[in-house]
Amino acid sequence: MSEKIFIFDTTLRDGAQTYGVDFNVDEKKILAEKLDELGVDYIEGGWPGANTTDTEFFNKKHNFKNSVFTAFGMTKKSGRSAENDPGLASMINADAPSACVVGKSWDFHVDLALGISNKENLENISESVKFLAQNKEEVHFDAEHFFDGYKSNPDYALDCLIAAFESGARWVVLCDTNGGTLPHEVERIVLEVCKKIPGKNIGIHAHNDTGNAVANSLAAVRAGARQVQGTINGLGERCGNANLVSIIPTFALKREFNENYELSINKNKIDKLTELSRLLDEILNRVPDRSAPYVGSSAFAHKGGLHVSAVNKDPKTYEHIEPELVGNSRQIIVSEQSGKSNILSKLKSAGIQVDEDDKTIQKILDRVKDREFIGYSYDGADASFEILVKKVLGEMPSFFEVKNFNVNVKNSGEEGSTLSHAEVRLIFNGKEIVGTGDGVGPVNALDKALRNNFESSEYASSIEDLSLIDYKVRILNTGTDATTRVSIESSDKNKKSWYTVGVSENIIEASFRALIDSVEYKLLKEKVAPVKSN
Repeated sequence: MSEKIFIFDTTLRDGAQTYGVDFNVDEKKILAEKLDELGVDYIEGGWPGANTTDTEFFNKKHNFKNSVFTAFGMTKKSGRSAENDPGLASMINADAPSACVVGKSWDFHVDLALGISNKENLENISESVKFLAQNKEEVHFDAEHFFDGYKSNPDYALDCLIAAFESGARWVVLCDTNGGTLPHEVERIVLEVCKKIPGKNIGIHAHNDTGNAVANSLAAVRAGARQVQGTINGLGERCGNANLVSIIPTFALKREFNENYELSINKNKIDKLTELSRLLDEILNRVPDRSAPYVGSSAFAHKGGLHVSAVNKDPKTYEHIEPELVGNSRQIIVSEQSGKSNILSKLKSAGIQVDEDDKTIQKILDRVKDREFIGYSYDGADASFEILVKKVLGEMPSFFEVKNFNVNVKNSGEEGSTLSHAEVRLIFNGKEIVGTGDGVGPVNALDKALRNNFESSEYASSIEDLSLIDYKVRILNTGTDATTRVSIESSDKNKKSWYTVGVSENIIEASFRALIDSVEYKLLKEKVAPVKSN
């Protein structure tokens, strides 16, 4: 029978220690519910008693259907009993059936950080775990700095694990806290640990300081560990933790693992991973990592003409799994390096029917190359590419006409007193409408003015959920008159994103062109009919 691998998510605790990350209670609740829906075995909600947010989060009622709610804390302090330790009391009082307690397992830290003897540290571990085991359904012991401790003093590091295990810990978790251990070391050390403690009681908690956190987690499982700790998108201190968004589909979809191990996570839920990854980025107001394995927008993107030709015949030629299995999709990139295969595949995915031998294919390819020669890039700007194609085909609807726009930037002379004002004049079905907007910068003001134009147009309801979520500028050559390329990522209420591009020697005009493409594409995908005269 297959053995089970338990997934322990610590996004809400260890992930919250990421530089620039500060979850509020509502955000924690949203993520916890999604993790429970996915089916992870344990959700570590935070450190009750350590801060107001975590304490309040544990005070809320949670009705998890699949996951075990877990409270985090540290072993008791020396000089007091477990029963009288405030930290342990907070864990006991937290409305969570599971507790994860961290303790030192590197004698260097025992001496330097705690200033106590090795023996006293073992007593603190044992008494803390025993007390928690009497009050909780399950106890996890996180052996902090275990791998460094083992390499320094293997006997003592193992003694720390044994003290926790014999005192009632369901799990002893081997932490690569500094993230400096390599996969071959992890596999060798875990094999040694499994001679002392059953693998079914061993977990791995890897940090990513050498970029090996996922590999280390897989190596630990190969060696016998059966619990894997990590975070969504690899959040965590310094370089982050093991990324569960990579680990989970590897366990579920790769033969070596899915034929030998079971997950609580149903395979039918794996396609929620891309959505979960992007939800976290949205909460953190971050741009999703395009190159993220499995879920990044480039994870199944193909640019070279030979690659695209092969993928069109059979995606297995350049894809290790079907993108839909993780909720992702295939992307065919169009650029000056493209061949006809790229164009045809891109047109097909956009629902545009063109005969393979049609001379229009070459016209589109030539148009792309001409535009890229002056600075445009359709490598990732799917929406602008579709608009370009429809213009070449003569199929682009005329929703409105741009008459002119104007932007003024005023500063009183004091730092931080700059105000931008924009005016955009559009013509809708022969009627001129003027939109104005004030913003923190000229592009923000332009965006607001453009939206104000549509408030009084027939298209108002179609763009009301349009939001600009990323804005990037690239200078293509040097000097104050340099050509500028602006890329914009837009989104709608369904969190579907699209990318547009604008190029000009004037950064404001480049921005405006990208904004216009974004609006026109939104109207296209909403299948809005252009308003005609009565």
